[in-house]
Amino acid sequence: MATDRDERRGTDHHGHDIIDPLYVGIVTVSSSRADETDPDDPGGDTIQECFEDEGHEVRERLLVRDDYSSIRTAVRGLVARRDIDVVVTTGGTGVTADDVSPDATSSLFERDLPGFGERFRALSWEEIGTRAIASRATAGIAVDTPVFCIPGSTGACQTACEQLIVPEAPHLAGLATRHRAGATNQSLSAYGDEE
Repeated sequence: MATDRDERRGTDHHGHDIIDPLYVGIVTVSSSRADETDPDDPGGDTIQECFEDEGHEVRERLLVRDDYSSIRTAVRGLVARRDIDVVVTTGGTGVTADDVSPDATSSLFERDLPGFGERFRALSWEEIGTRAIASRATAGIAVDTPVFCIPGSTGACQTACEQLIVPEAPHLAGLATRHRAGATNQSLSAYGDEE
């Protein structure tokens, strides 16, 4: 499998920029799981399976507490890496006081992708009805990396990944890094000196 992003860059059958296969980072947000010695992570497992079923590779999986700084630090570290093309966080997208994943991730966004949250909630409406309005799922581009912030349930992870993220992420990653094509000495640590 090619390791350099430029070797994985190409176009799809419509001539759109893509990166394929993708290298993926997954951040599971859960204080209860982070406190366990052998945590179960069905949401993260679902995300990994969805990407791997389409030939992509999960390069990193992190488990962090429901804490703004921990989430932001984990995502910031992943988007700064050249070997990560897309980041997905799972958990912490609701309306309780400790559901801060959307706030922590969106603070890193250079560009929002509002269509993702809108469409995810529309799909969720079909599955769970009015409870869909409680989801604050969001997405954006941080350091030229698509970042998706989705709920922690396996159903939500499967819906988001199968119907939205996995089909579109290669194109988003290709577009977001088009200006870097051929650039080998670019620094991606735009947020490295914070905190």
